[in-house]
Amino acid sequence: MSRKKEKHGHKTNAVRMVEAEGVPYEMYTYEAPDGFLDGVSVATSLGQDPEKVFKTLVTVGSSREHYVCVIPVAEELDLKKAARHFGEKKMEMLPVRQLTAVTGYIKGGCSPVGMKKPLPTAVDVSAANGETIIVSGGKVGLQMELPPEALLRLTGGELADLTVDG
Repeated sequence: MSRKKEKHGHKTNAVRMVEAEGVPYEMYTYEAPDGFLDGVSVATSLGQDPEKVFKTLVTVGSSREHYVCVIPVAEELDLKKAARHFGEKKMEMLPVRQLTAVTGYIKGGCSPVGMKKPLPTAVDVSAANGETIIVSGGKVGLQMELPPEALLRLTGGELADLTVDG
């Protein structure tokens, strides 16, 4: 597997926003021969600790509002905790077929940054453990690494306990 750091080229909305805000970031590309790789495989292919690589999950509350949850790739989203954080009675995952309509991104390439319209966003508290975290760069095969506080600023997000207690 090739692991490249890139600074130029792939200008997704996410990348354009990060650059417009002057956020320092690294770009990584990986191969996804079947069009999708699960997050742990992405972390492995990048030679990164899965605790540092985060996936972007979009949910729907009982109010029909959409929410974004950003959690470590090896963890599972606790929908009850997410619902409590966002003040919803209950919450479920957004059906994949609706992902592009809601976010402008596709499965495996959904970045918390640069969605079609800003959605309420929560990032798992574990993001604060490191100097940087890695999230999707806005398309399959593209990841970007940036400081967690920059991600929170770009998304208007807040830290929250979002994962299933193991």
